[in-house]
Amino acid sequence: MKYFFLAILITAKLFASLEDIISFEADFVQSITDEENKTINYNGHIVASKPQNARWSYTKPIKKEVYINDFEVTIVEPEIEQVIIRRIESNFDFFKMIGNAKKIDANKYIAYYQETKFTIIVKSTLIESISYLDEFENSIKIVFQNQKKNQSINEALFKPSFSEDFDIIRD
Repeated sequence: MKYFFLAILITAKLFASLEDIISFEADFVQSITDEENKTINYNGHIVASKPQNARWSYTKPIKKEVYINDFEVTIVEPEIEQVIIRRIESNFDFFKMIGNAKKIDANKYIAYYQETKFTIIVKSTLIESISYLDEFENSIKIVFQNQKKNQSINEALFKPSFSEDFDIIRD
């Protein structure tokens, strides 16, 4: 679950930093490949805006909503009627990290945060994919399609919504 959370957090922060993007919306496929070459794919849709707002709506293989707001992440899992609320590290300055990303070639950038190297592929002015190895040595790749940037987004999309009957876990 930690590598899953990290991918969500990092990607949302990327949208808000690269190429002066103030909002971003796209469909995505997130692939996680383990050391035995087993891959699981997650499909969904993301909406993100500055400064730190994002909503990841996962549709396959399970339904899940992930909300990122300021210093908190809320994961709503309707199939198991559970909500996980996590605090984001206050010293996580991803904007500074992306600002220091090095251009490798016309469409490829490399950025670092702590011990992790992120490869960012850009096409035109949009992020096409992000890949990295997580703390468990899983290979993570997130590919975006149908990207839109700098459009007006209703802030209500970033407010977590779930039934009062769901179990709430604070992590």
